[in-house]
This record gives sequence, structure tokens and C-alpha cells, in this order.
Amino acid sequence: MRNTRAFKEALADTLAELARRGVTVRPGTVADTIERNIRAVATQLGIQERSAWRYFDPAGLTACIAPQRQAAETTGTPGQVGRAPMPPVDNPELALILGGVPDALEESGGDLYSVIVNVAVNARMAGHSHGEDGCTGCQDKRPTGTGWQARTDTLNDTGYGVTRR
Repeated sequence: MRNTRAFKEALADTLAELARRGVTVRPGTVADTIERNIRAVATQLGIQERSAWRYFDPAGLTACIAPQRQAAETTGTPGQVGRAPMPPVDNPELALILGGVPDALEESGGDLYSVIVNVAVNARMAGHSHGEDGCTGCQDKRPTGTGWQARTDTLNDTGYGVTRR
């Protein structure tokens, strides 16, 4: 679907409409939304996807996306909307996760995909714990508690650290 002229035109028109409204959205997100909407219309109407393009309206899609995006930006942290929390580069939990990559590659028989998924999930959790010390869902779940500084001190004592080269 994404290689068709109709899709490329729809994506370009939608991104142009969003730009006119002053809304910045990642092109991949818009492409995913268009694809999902076209498939949903085709399924709902019982027609082929190529026939569903006649129902697509870039201005209409923009009218839905723009207010949602603007609301998310005003209620959330600017620049962080839709992103997984990531720990700072010097976070010792991140160092521990990255330090385990060679062993994980060896243990998985070189399965890079599983190693990347493992790093991503664990880095997200490290970011969560760094950014949300008072998370009630995490209370009493960690031996060092939910205090980021306490976990950092514990990990620093073990010798893990991140340095840039």
C-alpha cells in the first residue's frame, strides 16, 4: 500500500496540512495512521483498499490529528509526547543493561533482535524508574525502593557507570 501513488500523495497532503496548522508529527506516525484508516474503511465497507482512497480526506485527518497533538503537547512535557522515557546517559542502570549486551548475544546464539528487544524494554524500565520515583505501582517491588538516587548509589557501588568517548 505504501508504494502506491495514492498513498504517497495522501501522506504528502496530510503532512502539508499539518504544517499549515503548525503541528509537527513524525511522518511515520502519519503514514501508519493513514494506512490503518484506509484498511479500516475498506474492511468496514467490504471494498478493496484501492477503492477506499476515494473516501480519504487529508484535511479531515488533519482536523482529527491536530487537536489531539496540540492537547498532548500542552498537557505533557514538550518534546516528550509519544516517546518512551529514557534514562540519562550517565545512569548506572543503563550501564548495567548495556554491559550485558555481549553476554546476551552469546547466550542467544547471536540473535540480535532478542538482544535489542531486551535492551529496549530494560532501558524503558530504567527510564521509568528514573523519571517516576514516586510511582505507586512500583512501591515495594525493588529491593532498593523506588528512589532513583538510592538505586544509583547501589549500582555505583558495584562499579557500573557510563562514560562517553
